[in-house]
This record gives sequence, C-alpha cells and structure tokens, in this order.
Amino acid sequence: MDAKKSPKADLETKKVLFIQFGLIIALTIVFFAFEWKSYDKRELDLGQREVVDIVEEIIPLTEQKVKPPPPPPPKQVTDVEIVEDDEIIEDDIDIDAEADEETEVEEYIPIEMEEEEIDEEHIFAIVEQDAAFPGGEKARIRYLMGNINYPTMARESGIQGTVFVTFVVERDGSVTDVKVTRGIGGGCDEEAVRVIRGMPKWIPGRQRNKPVRVQFNLPVRFTLQ
Repeated sequence: MDAKKSPKADLETKKVLFIQFGLIIALTIVFFAFEWKSYDKRELDLGQREVVDIVEEIIPLTEQKVKPPPPPPPKQVTDVEIVEDDEIIEDDIDIDAEADEETEVEEYIPIEMEEEEIDEEHIFAIVEQDAAFPGGEKARIRYLMGNINYPTMARESGIQGTVFVTFVVERDGSVTDVKVTRGIGGGCDEEAVRVIRGMPKWIPGRQRNKPVRVQFNLPVRFTLQ
C-alpha cells in the first residue's frame, strides 16, 4: 500500500519538540499565576467639609475704679517758744564774734579717759598681738619633729591621725594647762602632751601693750611612713 503523506508532513518526528514547547508554556502560565497579586477594593470616605459658623464672643470692657490716694498726714506743728531779748540763754559753748588777737582765750583742758584695767588672771582667746613660738612657725615644726617619738602601741596597731591640744601661754611665755581636746589613742595623746609641756618659753601675747595669758590650740599630726 502506498503512503498517502510525504515524509515531510509526518508530525511523529516533531512530537518531542511539541511536548517541550507545551511544558514551557504550561510552566510559564503557572509561574505568572503564582506571581499574580490581587488587591481588595476599598472605598475611601474623605468626608465632607462642613462649614461651621463660630460666633465670636465679645467680652465687655469693665472700668476699674481706682481708689484715690489717701490724704497726706497732717503737718506736725512745732511749738516755738518766743524768748524776750533780755532773757539769757545758757549755751554749752560761748562764741565771741567780736574776738580779736588780743582777746584772752581760756585754755582747753582735754578730758582724760581712764584706761580699763586688764585682769591679769583672764585668759584671752583673741589679742592684739598673738603669742608666738621663738623662731617662728618653722622653728616650732622642727621642734615637734625632733622631739616626738611615735608610740610603739600606735605603730603596731597602725594608728595615725591628728591630736588636737589646747594650752595657755602665760605672761612670762611658759606653757601651762595642757589638755587634749580630741585624740586618737594608742599613746599618741600622751606623747603630744609630753612634747608640748617641754616646749621652750614662747613670746607672750600682748593686749594694750601688756603681756597677757593667751589660749592657744595646736594640732599634732602622727603619720606612719
């Protein structure tokens, strides 16, 4: 039997190619189907403009009544005593308007003010000229550093600090009434009192150019090296 179609018109040889094109088209449709996005339609209500007529409130102006200022106080009337011409008025100072170089003038005698006596037993805290260590501040520091022995108990216990001592510099410069006002213990208080009692005589304080007893406060510092 003779073939009715030519070999060129036979589609069996192109079957594989058609299947491939069909798969490509199908995959493309599926891809676009997944990527397709749909949005819900929403109606936006922008509202309507409403014109509101606001009535402007008129505030009435009130007149403030200002109180008149109080009347000025009545003027004080001073009684003036009229003195007759022949009446003599005593004044503290007589002034002679017709005085000249030959007029005798009484000698002025100043009034002597009695000086207040200073109580020699009174202890002053503040005086005109304060008491001072002989040689000044540096000499006093050298004396303390050269004579203070650090107590063994305080050294072993690690005690250090400042001992505040008060004493009286007498009229002759000697140091008396040595007391500890605030101590640190460990034998430091007793050592500070011992050294201050052994100080040489001070230059006494003076009040009205007279030597007086002066209270003096001295801090003594103990420091471990």
